[in-house]
Amino acid sequence: MKRILIMMFAVVLFIGMAAPVYAAPNNDTYNYNFWGQSVPAPSPYELGQVMYGTDWKTGNLSSPQDLFIGSDRRIYMADTGNDRIVVLNDQFREVQVISGFENNGSKETFNKPEGVFYNGTDGHLLIADTQNKRLVELNGQGALVRVMGEPKSTLLREGFQYMPTKLVVDKAQRIYVISRGSYEGIMEFDTDGEFNGFIGTNHVKFNPVDLFWKRISTKAQREQMQLFIPLEFNNLDIDEDGFIYTTTSEEKSDRPIKRLNPSGVDILRDKGYFPPKGDIQTLEVGSAPGSSIFIDIAKDEGGMYSAMDLKRGRIFTYDKDGNLLYEFGGLGSEQGKFRTPSAIAMLGDKVLVLDKDNNRLSVFQPTRYGSLIREAVKSLYNGKTDVSTASWREVLQMNGNFEVAYIGIGKSLLKNGDNRGAMSYFKLGNNRDYYSEAFKRYRKEVVFAHFGTIVLGFVLVFGLGYTAVKLAGRRMRGKHYTEIGVLKNPFYTMVHPFNGFWEMKYEQKGRLKVVVISLLLLVLFTILKRQYSGFVVNMNNPLELNSLNELKFIVLPFLLWCIANWSLTTLMDGEGKFKEIVMATGYALMPLILIYLPQTLYSNVITGSESTFYYLLDAIAYIWFIWLLFVGTMTVHQYSASKTLVTMILTLVVIGIIIFLGVLFFSMLQQMINFITSIYRELSFRF
Repeated sequence: MKRILIMMFAVVLFIGMAAPVYAAPNNDTYNYNFWGQSVPAPSPYELGQVMYGTDWKTGNLSSPQDLFIGSDRRIYMADTGNDRIVVLNDQFREVQVISGFENNGSKETFNKPEGVFYNGTDGHLLIADTQNKRLVELNGQGALVRVMGEPKSTLLREGFQYMPTKLVVDKAQRIYVISRGSYEGIMEFDTDGEFNGFIGTNHVKFNPVDLFWKRISTKAQREQMQLFIPLEFNNLDIDEDGFIYTTTSEEKSDRPIKRLNPSGVDILRDKGYFPPKGDIQTLEVGSAPGSSIFIDIAKDEGGMYSAMDLKRGRIFTYDKDGNLLYEFGGLGSEQGKFRTPSAIAMLGDKVLVLDKDNNRLSVFQPTRYGSLIREAVKSLYNGKTDVSTASWREVLQMNGNFEVAYIGIGKSLLKNGDNRGAMSYFKLGNNRDYYSEAFKRYRKEVVFAHFGTIVLGFVLVFGLGYTAVKLAGRRMRGKHYTEIGVLKNPFYTMVHPFNGFWEMKYEQKGRLKVVVISLLLLVLFTILKRQYSGFVVNMNNPLELNSLNELKFIVLPFLLWCIANWSLTTLMDGEGKFKEIVMATGYALMPLILIYLPQTLYSNVITGSESTFYYLLDAIAYIWFIWLLFVGTMTVHQYSASKTLVTMILTLVVIGIIIFLGVLFFSMLQQMINFITSIYRELSFRF
């Protein structure tokens, strides 16, 4: 009994672990690595100039809401508060200010226009005249082409309020409009301005608990509950191929950025470490809690795109695969920061940002670091692998922690046929998909080059193994059980569990030293598996691997199970002694010990698409272990199958109670230590 109490106290001493807390990074420029950690990075962009309305002699801007760069390289701004459109050339000089238009001989003005788009096909300008609930199309001279008022259609729900805020036009002259409050999706109009329907509707997101209560509530109660409606879009842009980039206004969206084809299907590539959603692992407290909220998005060259985070004022740029390339910006009162960013656009490699509260236009230009990244991405996109590789190598000289650069070099090497070199760079970049492709090609090369040697090696290994087994059998033949039975019994128990556990309990064929050896072997093989498994299946951070942790994650659960099971079964008429429980649990571990080592070796010769069998081995090992544990518990305590199942479930509950008490004990101990420390400091200060 004393030994049991001592072991329970030792288990409690192991418990008391604090979970890490993640917050949005405080440094200005950073990136996220594969493990979700923010790492500092050089600044990709620097402030070039800041301009106000007085710089163009147009008077101060007032809450500007939209920004668009036309194919004519002119800059179109929706100066919402002043009810006008301001047009600049690519040298940021005033070209035109459009405050109204002639319509059938009468002068009409805009009312809080929030969207503007230049149609390069016909040179027309389209304006979302928001408060007037209409679209206005003007020609290059500012003359009216047509006015498209509120749509009338049976496809619109009852009570639908048309408030156009943003719009784009594709090559087929279809018009896509975002209407404030329209959760059905993006509105599509044909070339004649007739409403065709909605595309790209976001999926409804709901809490299963809320859904349950809604199902069982009365009609009056349901009317008081929050409705399950799709999230609405807040901005959009269109690329040269006719694909529409969109942003969603809610921070809880799983995909705040989408790339819609003409049918409204999201085809945005998501091959990065994390989905394109801005900051990750952010706190839910503080001055800017929660996930990023994108307010605008801008297409870029080489498949890149940039999105503006309203919550923290940061601009995130991604490549076509969804890899985060760089981030810059932020909220603040100084120049180069924003108070309330409202729009973003790309003028070549320059980034233009409108700030509706500061009423100014900020122009950012790339640094050497940013230019190299852009050159590398665009060169690879256009098939110039040598140029891309050279640029990525320069990037790594400036930021050796930039994993996307390793991936970029790997892609170039893969295109050039250097599969082994590509493998090493994909491994440095923690990209398992591309690594699998490179490894598959490299493995094929090796097999073709050394087929005869490989076959001969397999034959020799099999022959030596078979000979060793035969010789060992001859030497052990006729020897007494006490010499070989101790080592033989665990393997016998694996395939004959009922007989094996019966012999262990009633014929004293079990040994504690076998359990100790089994635990040590399991710890060793687990360490080998975690550290030396193939790259395609090994998701462990090498910087966080600690061999001593395996003692905690294997020995501690083992002791917890044995102690909890013994404590419980003494109250449930169990016949098993503590020693027998320990032996039964230890012998049940044998499948894990036997499978882990060959599984680790196998993982180093497979690709990602071939990893199914690797995970199948894991499933077999754990199912086999649970089955042996079940039979061992039933045999040791002489329970029925149903009582054994209940006992195992209750054992897990008891383990939870022990852990809770351990955490509570450490919390109280920490408070006592802090209290005593504070008293000591107070006395030291006074005396």
